[in-house]
Amino acid sequence: MRKIDLSIIIVNYNTFKLTKETIDSCLAEPTHYTYEIFLVDNKSTDDSLEKLEDYFKDEISRGTIKVIANSHNDGFAKANNLAIEQAEGEYILLLNSDTLIKEATIDKCMDFITEGIHADVGALGCKVSLADGSLDKACKRSFPNPINSFYKLFHIKTDSGKDDYNLDNLDDDGVYEIDCLVGAFMLVRKTTIDDIGLLDDTFFMYGEDIDWCYRIKQAGWKVVYFGEAEIIHYKGASSEDEKSKKRNPKIIYEFYRAMYIFYKKHYTKKYNIFLNIAVYIGIALLLAVNLIKNLFRS
Repeated sequence: MRKIDLSIIIVNYNTFKLTKETIDSCLAEPTHYTYEIFLVDNKSTDDSLEKLEDYFKDEISRGTIKVIANSHNDGFAKANNLAIEQAEGEYILLLNSDTLIKEATIDKCMDFITEGIHADVGALGCKVSLADGSLDKACKRSFPNPINSFYKLFHIKTDSGKDDYNLDNLDDDGVYEIDCLVGAFMLVRKTTIDDIGLLDDTFFMYGEDIDWCYRIKQAGWKVVYFGEAEIIHYKGASSEDEKSKKRNPKIIYEFYRAMYIFYKKHYTKKYNIFLNIAVYIGIALLLAVNLIKNLFRS
């Protein structure tokens, strides 16, 4: 049986064009690694799954692309977990359906993480650029905590004038160990997943990447930002997250719910009851304010 080096997992939800382009960018990229692609559809309500199956019918028949059609939309984390459980690759790549792989990105990242001296790297992320060429700052960041979250919320800079949460002080093209990557591109060693477990599907569509990185580091693995490889992220296209438009209230709710889940899971026992109460009240107020603001969007 052929050994598979890499399993690429892409979750689709009503985004035929974006998902098609993401998969096309993977298939078009020459690589000396063997791979499989999992297309997981989260019960799309349009005909995107049928169109994708027709467009990629040759790759599906060859087994390069494997389709998982969910009967319910139970969230991003659970959809990825279904594919991880079936994946045969020694490495797992979570890849958003609104991304494009740039030249040699897969080979560069795989070459780095498979190198013997990097055997302690549990997860690797690359440089993630937005459509306008700016950096998606979520691709290299610290873990959120009450202090840096407060600074970020009120746009307060540290003494250095930098954003300590988004690690603005680190070169975008560099390579270094960090706390947290973004789930839009996350290359994870299968043995690391065997060690720490799957994504926590309590998170619906936000926060699961932060939680995974937190658990990876707790288990003694390294999380590395690899700025020598790059993808393009059309951020928001798969989650309706455009500032000028009215958003689905569920998306807003899940964003702040993820904050609550992460804090309760990892920080409640670290801080006193008064700070915990203040944090929970703060999250609730932010949720309420943003739901009200959303009512007045066009």
